[in-house]
Amino acid sequence: MLLFYVPFALFIFYAFNTMAQKFCTKSEMSNEKSTKVYRMINISMLVLLISSYYEVNFL
Repeated sequence: MLLFYVPFALFIFYAFNTMAQKFCTKSEMSNEKSTKVYRMINISMLVLLISSYYEVNFL
């Protein structure tokens, strides 16, 4: 399961960071605000991926 899940998680991070970058450039955000947006998205994705991995393996 771990061999499948790690590449999946990396793909999810890449996809969401690409979308976040397009959003930040399109809305012309300042550097400080875009850093906060990236941090929030990455933390949210990390929590969701860890909880889904736990749910699939242990519940």
